[in-house]
Amino acid sequence: MPVYEYRGLTTAGKATNGLLDADSPRALKDRLRREGVFLSEYVETKQGSTRRGAGGKKAKGSREVSFGKLFEKVKILEVSEVTRQLATLVRAGIPVVDSIGAISEQLENPLFKRVLSEVRRAVNEGSSLANAMKKHPKVFSTLYVNMVAAGEQSGTLDIVFERLADFTEGQVRLRSKLMGAMMYPCIMIGLGFVIVAMMMLFVVPQIQELFDQMGGELPLITRILIGASEFFQSYWWLMGIGMAVFIWWFNKWRVSEKGKPKFDAWLLRVPIFGPLIRMVNVTRFARTLSTLLESGVPILNALSIVRSIMGNQVIADVIEEAREAVKEGHSIAEPLKRSGQFPPMVVHMIAVGEKSGELETMLTNVAESYEMQVESKVTQLTSILEPLMIVVMGVGVAFMVFAIIMPMLEMNKLAAGGG
Repeated sequence: MPVYEYRGLTTAGKATNGLLDADSPRALKDRLRREGVFLSEYVETKQGSTRRGAGGKKAKGSREVSFGKLFEKVKILEVSEVTRQLATLVRAGIPVVDSIGAISEQLENPLFKRVLSEVRRAVNEGSSLANAMKKHPKVFSTLYVNMVAAGEQSGTLDIVFERLADFTEGQVRLRSKLMGAMMYPCIMIGLGFVIVAMMMLFVVPQIQELFDQMGGELPLITRILIGASEFFQSYWWLMGIGMAVFIWWFNKWRVSEKGKPKFDAWLLRVPIFGPLIRMVNVTRFARTLSTLLESGVPILNALSIVRSIMGNQVIADVIEEAREAVKEGHSIAEPLKRSGQFPPMVVHMIAVGEKSGELETMLTNVAESYEMQVESKVTQLTSILEPLMIVVMGVGVAFMVFAIIMPMLEMNKLAAGGG
C-alpha cells in the first residue's frame, strides 16, 4: 500500500501535515475528508516523487529544497525506544506490519516516520523485514539488520528485538557517560581560550600603554606577555587560518589508510585515556558478539559485523585475524592473545567459553564486567579532570596577574624611594 506525505487545512483553517497509507490519491483524499482535513498537496514517499496538488496536478514550488530535511536525523535512542516497542507488540502476537504501523503513527520525528512507513510498505509488498530495513542504513545498522534476519529465520523475532533494545540502550548509556566525562573539559578549554583571547586583544594593549608612559625596564614575565599580545594582535587571522588548515589536514590524515592505524595505535598508548579506550572497545566487542551469537548469527558473519563497528583500527585488525583463524578451524582466543591488545582475563574467559560451548555466556560476563569498569574509570576520570582543568586555568590567570602586577609594584617602590 503506498504511503503519502500530505499537507492540508483543517475545518478550523489550521495548516496540518503528516503521513498516511492509502490505496490511491483518491482514497487518501476521502480518508482525510472524513477526518476533517482538506487536502492541498501530497507526494508518495519515494525518491524522485513529484509533489502534486489535491487535483493531481504538479504543485507550484515542488522543485524547492526543504532545508529542514537536510538536518533531519534519527537518534540511536529513538531506534532503541522503537525496538523496545516492537519487542512488546510482537511478543503480544500482533503482526509485524501492524506493529510498525501502530508505532509509526505516534512518532514525532518525521524522518523516522517516513522510514518506518517505507519499511512497512516493503514488507506488505512481500519483502522480508531485514531487507526492508537494509534500504535505510543510516537508521538501521548492519548489526541491526543481520540480527533481524536471524530472528526471522529462527522465528524468534520478539527475542531478537528484546536483545537489540537492550544492546542499543547499553550503547546509549555508555556514550552518554563518555560524553558527560568530556563535556566539562571541553567547556573549560573553550572558556579559557575565549578569556585569553579577550585579554590579549583588549586588556593587555591598554596596560602596555600605561607601562610605556611609566618608563623603566619591565620584568621578563611582563615582556613575554606583551610580546604574545602583540603577536596575537598582528597575526590572529594567520593563527586562525593555520589552525583551520591543521584541523582539516589532521582529520583527513586521521581517517586515511595510513593515518588511522598509527593514530589509533597512539591512542591506546596515551596515559589515562588509552586504557579507557581499550576497555570501551573490549566491551563493545564482547557485548556485540554475544548478542549476535545468541540471536543465531553465524560466527564468521558475527565477527565481520563486530569488526565493522569497532572504533579503533588496531582492535578491528585483531578481530579480522580472529575471523581468519576461525575460518581455518582455529580458536578465537589464540589471535587475541598473540595481539597483546586484549587483557589476559578476557582471553582466558573466551578460551574457556569455546572449550565448554558457552562462548555467548562468557562474552556476556566479560561485557558486564568491563561495562562496570568503564563506568568506574569514567567517574575517576571526571573527578581527576575537573580539578586539573581548574589548576591549569588558575596557572594561566596567575601568569597574567603577576605579569601585570609585578612592574606596577616595582614602579611604586622606585617612586617611594625617590620620594
